[in-house]
Amino acid sequence: MSGKRGPFRSFAISLIQIITIICQVLTEEPRFAEPIPNVTVALGRDASLPCVVEHLGTYKVAWIHIDRQMILTIHRHVITRLARFSVSHDNAMTWLLHVSQVQQEDRGYYMCQVNTNPMISQVGYLQVVVPPNILDEESTQSAVAVRENQNISLVCKADGFPTPKIMWRREDGQPISVDKRKKVYEGDTLSLQRISRTEMGAYLCIATNAVPPSVSKRIIVDVEFSPMIWVPNQLVGAPAGTDVTVDCHTEAHPRAISYWVYDNVMVLPTKKYAINTEENSYRAHMKLTVRNLQTGDFGNYRCISKNSLGETEGSIRLYEIPMPSTSPKATEMKSNANKETTRRVNASRAVQRDAVTERPSVVRAQLDRAPDRAHVYRAPHPHHASGSRSLQCWRQSFLAIVVLVHIDFLTDIFICF
Repeated sequence: MSGKRGPFRSFAISLIQIITIICQVLTEEPRFAEPIPNVTVALGRDASLPCVVEHLGTYKVAWIHIDRQMILTIHRHVITRLARFSVSHDNAMTWLLHVSQVQQEDRGYYMCQVNTNPMISQVGYLQVVVPPNILDEESTQSAVAVRENQNISLVCKADGFPTPKIMWRREDGQPISVDKRKKVYEGDTLSLQRISRTEMGAYLCIATNAVPPSVSKRIIVDVEFSPMIWVPNQLVGAPAGTDVTVDCHTEAHPRAISYWVYDNVMVLPTKKYAINTEENSYRAHMKLTVRNLQTGDFGNYRCISKNSLGETEGSIRLYEIPMPSTSPKATEMKSNANKETTRRVNASRAVQRDAVTERPSVVRAQLDRAPDRAHVYRAPHPHHASGSRSLQCWRQSFLAIVVLVHIDFLTDIFICF
């Protein structure tokens, strides 16, 4: 009897042990296998939050949005009326909360809860980032006007998450007057003190927060001032029968009306006159070409510029230059040749005159000193040497004649006696 009970007892013990293990497994409390990660999603995109639960058994999983105190799902059922929320289960341990087309109000803490006693739960955070958006109603309008040397402030407001950073730059790449060393200025308000015409143009307000895309707003700043005129050449000369061009440079804003006046009459484009105006921003270059100049075309020409803030003018005097010809040059060359010939003749005559005027003085000096041979006159200059030799020969001949006359005179006296 005892032998038959042995195997039965062993089987019963094994069965009890198996049932105990099964009961332990079935009665083990649920627990979270891993935390809920924090999820970041851009506005309008889809997001999912996972909740991994072990040993769930017959217990239920629920999702709750803490910030809005809203129950979203329980087990496989969606409780909220917001169609953008849904739940899924992978038939294992993961329960996924899905949020489609995420909105800013979806940002916040989400709780995954298991209805044990006591309740167990864990929390994850859904971060919704929003690209920057410029608020036109709170910003400066797209076009503003200010008088020169006055102050103006440009405002640019933007929202987004994270909070956007505002930067200013000029569209033409020039430095901003707040800091001449920098081409970019940071801040939602740009203050321009005593603005000048060189600061006129388009300013870009750029909002960025590392969430693409960045956005910008273009603000046109018009600096208004009365016209100014600069005349490069106020006196212009040209020969009759030729074409001549006179010009003026003007600066004005608002855009000025510019025209030419001659003899108190506005000059219009004709075969006689050609008018051209080149404009660049607030600058303009006025050109007037007068064709085939005649006597009646010479005089004062005025360039006039006027706008709503004032009027100014510049004056240019056009005068006649005699037409050059080739005949005066030939006459001048001939005249120069005659002058050169005359100069040489006069020089030769001067040399001869000097020689003539010096010869009598030499003769007189030699005659005065004739008795004394040791004191014969010598010319100080070498060109007088030949003249001295001629005078010396003439003196000897003269002495011979004197001696002969003296002998003849003595002979007559001797005959008389």
